[in-house]
Amino acid sequence: MSLGQGPRSRRSSRGRIPHVRLGNRRHRRSGELDCIGLCTNLQHRRAETPRLHKTNKKNSWHARRRARTMSAVMVTRKVRKWEKLPGKNTFCCDGRVMMARQKGVFYLTLFLIVGTCSLFFAFECPYLAVHLSPAIPFFAVLLFLFVIAMLLRTSFSDPGVLPRALPEEATFIEMEIEAANGNVPAGQRPPPRIRNVQINNQIVKLKYCYTCKIFRPPRASHCSICDNCVDRFDHHCPWVGNCVGKRNYRYFYMFTLSLSLLTIYIFTFNIVHVVMRSVDGGFLNTLKETPGTVLEVLVCFFTLWSVVGLTGFHTYLISLNQTTNEDIKGSWSGKNRVQNPYSHKNFMKNCCEVLCGPTYPSVLDRRGMTQEDLTVSSASAAPSSSSSSNAAPQTTKTTAPLIPNEHTPDDARPSIAASAENSDSSKEGFPPAKTVPPLASPETDVSLPKDKAQ
Repeated sequence: MSLGQGPRSRRSSRGRIPHVRLGNRRHRRSGELDCIGLCTNLQHRRAETPRLHKTNKKNSWHARRRARTMSAVMVTRKVRKWEKLPGKNTFCCDGRVMMARQKGVFYLTLFLIVGTCSLFFAFECPYLAVHLSPAIPFFAVLLFLFVIAMLLRTSFSDPGVLPRALPEEATFIEMEIEAANGNVPAGQRPPPRIRNVQINNQIVKLKYCYTCKIFRPPRASHCSICDNCVDRFDHHCPWVGNCVGKRNYRYFYMFTLSLSLLTIYIFTFNIVHVVMRSVDGGFLNTLKETPGTVLEVLVCFFTLWSVVGLTGFHTYLISLNQTTNEDIKGSWSGKNRVQNPYSHKNFMKNCCEVLCGPTYPSVLDRRGMTQEDLTVSSASAAPSSSSSSNAAPQTTKTTAPLIPNEHTPDDARPSIAASAENSDSSKEGFPPAKTVPPLASPETDVSLPKDKAQ
């Protein structure tokens, strides 16, 4: 139908601006201008739709990333102090047993002692108990148990490890050292970090440990294998799998002394056993009949010299109240000929101090409790945070585009178009586009076609 055929006639061709026939030309012209402004605003917002969708995707991506990041939860739990101790020690039985990491030689020591004594109890003791005396296996068992007890006591105990400085203490010590040394010019080596103390009218130097961040006490040294400072450090013994220091030196000495006695005991009665059997059946026949005895003799012969020699050396050190580390370095018998300030100048007094002195407690407090902060990813917190973060982009998507598109529900399109007109008109400084109210007359139908709104 052409224009002017009736009050309700309109052109339904796509792309034309619909209008109504009003009472006069003035009203018809104002209605056409309002429809033109509305279509222009819709086209302008359709052009901005891709940019708004990109913004919404970026916001939702950031929200999901924040949800994944915020799913970590800080948890504080109580742990034993031995679990957080630095150094290269291993702990067992909830911190009651403390050893070095290199324990292979210790297992070899245990195997040699147990194996040799087992052969002695199996082959020699029954014959000697019948033909000589039943006290022979009895004393052998006592010596064996004492050796094992001293070995385990030396290997499983704290040798006297000194705790490292806390960060606050290390900072304070560094400030004291810098204040004492002053500003060192560039290119010059700073002076050594030492402190002098007086012991029995003798000057003793305390050295600074760069690993533990402390000034070591007198006679202490840092063990490179265990990576700890040990008080009254003697040496690191791989045969016992631990350092030998202030708290376990007496047990180490008793172990070497009892092991020497046990080796001599077994070696002696092995020879007695071979001699007694050789009287009846000959020497060669005895060796063929008792191969275990031959093996024991060989093990004891090669072990005897080292163990007895080690026991004699430590007896000499105890008589002087000196450690192996001090003897090797020549601390009291070097060029300066400095006298040992710890010696009482008496053999018995030195032995009583080393072997019969008080047992010092451990300063590590291995089984004490401390708090540890852990970062745990919470599975329950992640869904809630992700759901809350997903809720925010949904509300943004509903209000941010402000234009109808193919994803907009039909019931929300009128409200979106109305809010879009108000926001754009206020942003550009123009009043909002007027919607033509329906007139009472049947000639005032100005609603847009549905296909045009889409």
